[in-house]
Amino acid sequence: MTPIDRQRVSVLLGTEDLAVEDRPVPAVDPGDVLVRVAAVGVCGSDVHYYRHGRIGDFVVEEPLVLGHELSGTIEAVGDGVDPARVGERVAVEPQRPCHRCAQCLAGRYNLCPHMRFYATPPIDGAFAEFVTIESEFAHTLPDAVSFEAGALLEPLSVGIAAVRKAGIVPGSSVLIAGAGPIGIICAQAARAFGASRIVVSDLVPERRERALSFGATETVDPTVVSVASDLPPFDAFIDASGAPRAVADGIRAVGPAGAAVLVGLGNSEMTLPVEHIQNLEVTVTGIFRYTGTWSVAIELVASGQVDLDSLVTGRFGLDEVRDALESDTDPESLKSVVYPGGIPAGGAHLQSGT
Repeated sequence: MTPIDRQRVSVLLGTEDLAVEDRPVPAVDPGDVLVRVAAVGVCGSDVHYYRHGRIGDFVVEEPLVLGHELSGTIEAVGDGVDPARVGERVAVEPQRPCHRCAQCLAGRYNLCPHMRFYATPPIDGAFAEFVTIESEFAHTLPDAVSFEAGALLEPLSVGIAAVRKAGIVPGSSVLIAGAGPIGIICAQAARAFGASRIVVSDLVPERRERALSFGATETVDPTVVSVASDLPPFDAFIDASGAPRAVADGIRAVGPAGAAVLVGLGNSEMTLPVEHIQNLEVTVTGIFRYTGTWSVAIELVASGQVDLDSLVTGRFGLDEVRDALESDTDPESLKSVVYPGGIPAGGAHLQSGT
């Protein structure tokens, strides 16, 4: 078989400036696998880099390949990796920790100060036909899990990390602010972890209605209902909006010894209800990506406890990445997926291993 040495890649050249380039296929280092990318989910961080060129301290200063939610098929393996893995369907955990620092050795590799994370400047992501990753971060997909769902295991991992931090157990009550993709995924994860009361707050009626199909037991319009005073207190609050008012009100809605987890991309500084936090001993924390979530995520999807396929509302080829990144302006859009190798005939139903 003739080796593949060139590939097509979508590159962010500057704010709202994209181009498709011809680049070499990356070399496969020892311990790595080469993955032919099948599907890549569009994340809010991709959109933020596209529109603003930065997220906090992460600044796009040179051409960058976006995309970090991905699945595909192992095309080749490096030294030390079982050759039998070639042809395996995988979901890629898009990070390369150093494995040696104090955070890595403590099991918190998401906090590795030397982390190289896909599509975080200056590390290229997955809007490309091929990527490489350490073999242990290429997670085998069961036949029942589609490539689209495999790509969306990455945001599901965020949801799992959030509900773990929130302390969700069977019978818990949780308030989730924001019914975008992460809010919807957090609702599904909370349901899978046993939460019995899952209230989703959002300004948009269509989003609130959709949340009821993905795990929410009820929804509220925060302009009509005060989550802090009109509803019984919650065991936990998860913010997936980034809105300062939603964060403050959500924390006030948490009862004694509860937890508030900040997930959404919001202001770098906010005013918080400190008296409520102190007097009720509310734990307020954030999450930064995830660790050790992928086996759980795969099981939740394979068992049918979480539905990721139904989140996909748009499919785009590599030449249509701009449309994919701008699809968030459509109120009907929930999750867009890019296919670097082309959208398969027959759609998502032909992407499983069966």
